[in-house]
Amino acid sequence: MSNSDPAQRPPAAPPPAPAPSPAGGSADLRGTDLNLLVSLDLLLSAGSVREAARRAGVTPSAMSHSLARLRAHFHDPLLVPAGRRLMPTPRAEALAGPVAELLELARNVLDEGGPIDPTALRRPFRLVCTDHVSTVLLPRVHARLCAEAPGVDLHVLPLVPESMQELRMGLVDAAIGIFPEAPPEVRQRRLFDDRFVTVARMDHPRVRGPTLSMEDFLAESHALVAPRGTPRGTVDAELARLGLQRRVARSFPSFLAAAWHTAASDDLLTVSARLVDALRPTLPLRALPPPLPLPGCAMVLAWHPRLDRARADVWLRGVLVDAAAGLGP
Repeated sequence: MSNSDPAQRPPAAPPPAPAPSPAGGSADLRGTDLNLLVSLDLLLSAGSVREAARRAGVTPSAMSHSLARLRAHFHDPLLVPAGRRLMPTPRAEALAGPVAELLELARNVLDEGGPIDPTALRRPFRLVCTDHVSTVLLPRVHARLCAEAPGVDLHVLPLVPESMQELRMGLVDAAIGIFPEAPPEVRQRRLFDDRFVTVARMDHPRVRGPTLSMEDFLAESHALVAPRGTPRGTVDAELARLGLQRRVARSFPSFLAAAWHTAASDDLLTVSARLVDALRPTLPLRALPPPLPLPGCAMVLAWHPRLDRARADVWLRGVLVDAAAGLGP
């Protein structure tokens, strides 16, 4: 086992549980160092005592001491060695969201309301989106963060059915996607529009011209992005309206997997035009207009109203909006 990180040694056995507090069993904060929560948040985002210490501006020894106190307080190892990183225990994972939300509320309470200094930000953000959005939008966001806020960590989580609930619970800061069934209190702002194109590999033996007839479209097999495993999407719904049906031969949980498959097969893929534009320098794909009218789509930014005035989150949302504006029409 490596000794490069002060927390790589096995945790000591936790001390006996403290006696119940006098306040009816609730936690007594009078003897609690709430700065430990700041250390816990840093440790969870950094996955390393040394990196957390660097972000906090303290010595690794001091951060290791804070971790020992946290372990004693919660009667749990919290972070355990896994190679060169520290991985959170289930208890630590359960604490991550509430701790981040509590610290954000504390920042809002102490906030003097002046302009935020992105260069001074030292915190993680959690953003939910698909790999389509990651590919199209996040390179611009990454460039902005590197230039203006090098201390900000951005953790991208996959868009899943539970994402709106995670947003409500404060487990994520924002989400980007299409949310027709979002809870009514969730704020939404339109980010960018997209449309569909049909793509084939550049040397496809039967797709050579600038257009594709409906007959040729239906004669080919198709790939589909189906995160939930259901081989039916917008194209299939529109075909059904016309009394037509295509063969979906391959389905994938992600946009990138489907695009890579299409570049190496004879299957067609009908997908976001912006994604194809982003991948064109990498993948040999030919884009054509679909042979049937398909509705466009609008990607929106969603967040919980509790973060309406949280200055750091307001700043991050501004970065996302600016990045989307830079995409052009």
